[in-house]
Amino acid sequence: MGRSRNARRGQAATAPVVEPVDGGLAELTPDRDRARAWTLHIDGAPQSHVDLDDPTCLDFEYQRRLGHVVDLAAPPGSPVHAVHLGGGALTLARYVAATRPRSTQQVVERDAPLVQLVRRELPLPAGARVRVRSADAREGLAKVPDGWADLVITDVFSGARTPAHLTSTEFLDEVRRALRPGGVYAANLADGPPLAHLRGQIATAAARFGELALIADPAVLRGKRFGNAVLVAADQPLPVAELTRRAASDRQPARVEHGRALLDFTGGAPVVTDAAAVASPAPPPSVFR
Repeated sequence: MGRSRNARRGQAATAPVVEPVDGGLAELTPDRDRARAWTLHIDGAPQSHVDLDDPTCLDFEYQRRLGHVVDLAAPPGSPVHAVHLGGGALTLARYVAATRPRSTQQVVERDAPLVQLVRRELPLPAGARVRVRSADAREGLAKVPDGWADLVITDVFSGARTPAHLTSTEFLDEVRRALRPGGVYAANLADGPPLAHLRGQIATAAARFGELALIADPAVLRGKRFGNAVLVAADQPLPVAELTRRAASDRQPARVEHGRALLDFTGGAPVVTDAAAVASPAPPPSVFR
């Protein structure tokens, strides 16, 4: 297994770090363009990108879209209470800590060996108020106090699929319980044609939240390719205009759907409950080539 010690010494990364974790074979690959930046892969599938010198750098498109949600969830720079379901390389937790100092964050990541790898090779910044719990996402969420969170972000994949028990109304009931009044929920979803999973997740969120928005590549929304979409939900009006502006100005522009157009997009998809929930579809092999 490859090991690299130079991430912590401020030197340029030179060799990958490869270790088995519960979810498969984890590989931290150095970024050729950034001296202390790494990409985390699990069994060859890219999961996260981290720049230790600049935690505000969100290299993956879905992470930038989640970053827009973080930026608009509260006044600029003000601290928040955030819950991250799914940790990966702790990219979004680092981003919140950098852009909203004094924020208090809880990360729930089931893969304990992955957490140990990330903590060792990609240490969190000094002073970051981030607690990482190794537990199932739904079980960890159940331990969050009622009304504690300003923001709950779900980015959980097992074998590149979102587990079934994180797709239901019962799961969203737990999210709502943990959110304070006015809090925001965001989820990274992945789907491809015919978009049955994505449509069902929108319908399910609409059954539990009063306001929704979806940020996605137009080609994904048209069912032309497999990809990620960020679903945003709250009970108060969302900053749709600013989300739209930011998404459109990204280096990989995205579209924001909301209101009647978003509900029409569901095409009558049924609301998902625990009894009928299934995992999200597996991505085609071509996605990671």
